[in-house]
Amino acid sequence: MMKQNIIFEAPADVPANKRSQYLKNLRLLTKGTGRLFLFAGDQRVEHLNDDFYGPGIPVDDADPEHLFRIAASSRIGGFATQLGLIARYGNTYSKVPYIVKLNSKTNIISESEEDPYSAAWFDVREVVAFAKQSALQIPAVGYTVYLGSKFEAAMLREAAQIVWQAHQAGLVAILWIYPRGRAVTNKYDPHLIAGAVNVGTALGADFIKVNRPNAGSAEALTEVISSAGKTRVLFAGGAAVDSSELLASIYLQVHRFGAAGAALGRNIHQHPLKEAIALANAVAAVVYEGQSPEAVRRFLVKN
Repeated sequence: MMKQNIIFEAPADVPANKRSQYLKNLRLLTKGTGRLFLFAGDQRVEHLNDDFYGPGIPVDDADPEHLFRIAASSRIGGFATQLGLIARYGNTYSKVPYIVKLNSKTNIISESEEDPYSAAWFDVREVVAFAKQSALQIPAVGYTVYLGSKFEAAMLREAAQIVWQAHQAGLVAILWIYPRGRAVTNKYDPHLIAGAVNVGTALGADFIKVNRPNAGSAEALTEVISSAGKTRVLFAGGAAVDSSELLASIYLQVHRFGAAGAALGRNIHQHPLKEAIALANAVAAVVYEGQSPEAVRRFLVKN
């Protein structure tokens, strides 16, 4: 694929004295391409141990350090996880670009019992202080909004403040926006997901992570991605799928429809370490370089 000249811009809420830092962080996350391969490790709270132990899951995955080993040995753009885990393992894996996930909740209380609500654990100022004292690379923060929950107003306000504070500090702001709650009849509806993207743009996010619509048609993907404008859209990886199917899906989303990269968790970490690293590097080649799914199969570990 022909190399494109990427123009990086800082939004107007980034102060003049922080614009160079913001642009540096954006280039770091996207490896200068404008596209992000986000490796998600926040599920250790969100999904408890469901994604990390059980039939079909390698023993490697039970240990939290498995995630850090993958992140440190592959070409991900940023590793998103909670600050406590970064504090525990960051000194050992100091070259990894970290995305601090500011809020998380468990899945113990079902949506049929109560609409989801996830409050921030930390604010951006505490992340900035941690980055300074630890000297770790923290180019971005992330936050989840459950749109349609009866608690959405509180999460929207918190998200708006986090985006503002992140930009004031020269950090990239990433929002996970998922329609959830008893008022939501189909959280994978393309029209609703496009609406979630609209909300993310109004909040000022740099990247918005949403679920892929269940109607994976050209029309559905076009509606979702075109609603973003200057904001970048990432589709969540979802349930585990075959590696060839995963790579083909990412290529289509990014290089045909204009998604801004890939956001993957269990599709990467639910592999033994060597296989996980190889698959992550294959995804990176698709996202950053536009290599075809057929071409990047050479990265994959042969069974």
